[in-house]
Amino acid sequence: MKRVVDIRTNMPITKVEFNYIRDLVRERSALVLEPGKEYLVESRLGPLATKEGFRSLRDMVESLRSSPSGDLRRKVVEAMATNETSFFREIRTFEMFKKTILSQLLALRRSDRSLNLWCAASSGGQEPYSFAMLLREHLPSLANWNIKFIASDISQEMLARARAGRFNQVEINRGLPASLLVKYFEKHGAAWQISQEIRRMVEFREINLIQSWPLLPVMDVIFMRNVMIYLDLDMKKSILQKTSRLLSPDGYLLLGGSETTTNLDDAFEPVSVDGATYFRLKKKVA
Repeated sequence: MKRVVDIRTNMPITKVEFNYIRDLVRERSALVLEPGKEYLVESRLGPLATKEGFRSLRDMVESLRSSPSGDLRRKVVEAMATNETSFFREIRTFEMFKKTILSQLLALRRSDRSLNLWCAASSGGQEPYSFAMLLREHLPSLANWNIKFIASDISQEMLARARAGRFNQVEINRGLPASLLVKYFEKHGAAWQISQEIRRMVEFREINLIQSWPLLPVMDVIFMRNVMIYLDLDMKKSILQKTSRLLSPDGYLLLGGSETTTNLDDAFEPVSVDGATYFRLKKKVA
């Protein structure tokens, strides 16, 4: 580890350095950094350069270019990933899930009493834990069901945070109802930790959506919310194609409020419910 001598945080990266980071991030995560995002690279990678002991961001980029393998590349990609999330983000989606999707799933899966769910790009865990609390709150009868709930992310740091289930006060204040805070969280110093009961409901796994997916069960619900807005057109199509093969024929795909499958994959069709939308596979004509 190099000893920090001069951080030089005000020294902007060059066009060549920006292009190198842009290509690296796109190759490893499919995230698109448009020209003009140099400030974003500097703000996110500057602290990483300091933490890793480099004198400047430029020194870190030079190290990456001279040693193309190693853990530093992963850390750079993770630092550039957008981890914006909150509890019960886009509340209409949760209302639709509670009132429409769950009731339909209960009827569809009553005989085998099993559900498979996958939350892709789960970040710090707020999204999968929100759905897990919703399941526990509104369908206590599911305690006798076989529920497999997988949540995944590309970032090892985010996965570690999610597994711990600890959130600071700012994170708690963003979208979490007070009633659920009292019921499912305990205070530990300045942090709040979600109950073991809820943590046990979710299995966190490292999955990179642009690479080969591991063996996963056929999914009844796939949450892929606010993921594709950061990807290029070809990668959106590729991910949706793989999603269509993983989703049960009568399953549900939930995307972010500004995302759609329209003009990307004609295997899906949208269904709107009270201002929210889910996507399902079109029935094949015999």
